[in-house]
Amino acid sequence: MDMGLAVAVLAAFVWGCYLFALKRYFPAYSASVIIAVVHPIAIGLYLPIAIGSMPAAGPSPLRLLLDGGVGIAVIVVSNSLAFMAFIRAITVGEISYVAPISKIVPAFVLPLELLLLGEHLTPLQLVGVALATVAVYVANFQGGAWLAPLRRAAHSRAAQFALLSAALYAVGDVGRRVTLQELAVPPQLLVVALLGGMTIVLAPQAARTWPGGVREDLPKFLVAGAVVAAGEHTTMIAFSTLPASIASPIINTQAIVAVVLGGLVLREEAFGLRLLAAALAVCGVTLIAI
Repeated sequence: MDMGLAVAVLAAFVWGCYLFALKRYFPAYSASVIIAVVHPIAIGLYLPIAIGSMPAAGPSPLRLLLDGGVGIAVIVVSNSLAFMAFIRAITVGEISYVAPISKIVPAFVLPLELLLLGEHLTPLQLVGVALATVAVYVANFQGGAWLAPLRRAAHSRAAQFALLSAALYAVGDVGRRVTLQELAVPPQLLVVALLGGMTIVLAPQAARTWPGGVREDLPKFLVAGAVVAAGEHTTMIAFSTLPASIASPIINTQAIVAVVLGGLVLREEAFGLRLLAAALAVCGVTLIAI
C-alpha cells in the first residue's frame, strides 16, 4: 500500500506537468494528432522496459490480451474520448480554469465502484464528493450572484468538455482497476496496449487533420513521449496495487500542479481563485481516498 501511494503521487506530478505542457507547447495540434505522434514515441521508449520486466512464467502476452480484451477495449475507447474532450476544453479555456473541473474524476469513480464493484461510500467520502463539486463552483466564480458560477458552468464550453473528460476518465480508471486486479493483465502489457490502442482509434482522425510543423516540433514530441511513458507506467503500477477509489483521487491531484504552472508561467487570470478551487478538489479527493 505504501509503495502504491508513493507511485500514485509520482504519477500525479508527471501528469500535472504533461497537462501544462499540452497547453504551453502544443496548442496548434488536435488531440488526435498529439496521440498519433506522442504515443508511438512513448511505445518505442517504453517497449524495452516492458519486455525486460514482464514475468517469464505464466500465460503468453497474447493470451493475457485476449483474456483482458473487453477491459482493455473499454479503457482505450474511454481514454481516447476523454483526451479529446480535455484538449477541446483547454483549447477554448485556460488550463487553470479547466484543470480543477476536469480532475474531479474520483467523484465519478466512486459511484461507479459502488454500483459495479460493490464498494461502499463512507461519510468522509461523501464529504469528499461534495468538496470536489464545490471546486467546480469556485473555479467558475467571478463575483456577483451566488448562482452565477453555476450558470457560467452550464453555458461554458470549456467546463462542459472538462466535465465530460472527467466522466470518461472515470470509466477508464475503473476499467484499469478491473483489468489489472481482477483480470490479472500485467501493468507493462496494459501500458503498451493502451498507448497502441489509442493510436489506432485516433489515427484516422489525425490523418484527416494532419497539420504542418510536426517535423519541426519533433524534439518537443520526443520529450512528451517520454513523459507519457513515465506517466502511464506509474499510473498502472498504482492501479495494480490500490483500489481505483484511492489511486484515482491521488493521481488526479495533478490538477494542482497544472494550476500552479498555468498561473506562474502563463500568467492566467484569477490564479488565486483557481488555486483555491484546485486545493478544494485536492481536499475532496483526499477525503474520498480515506
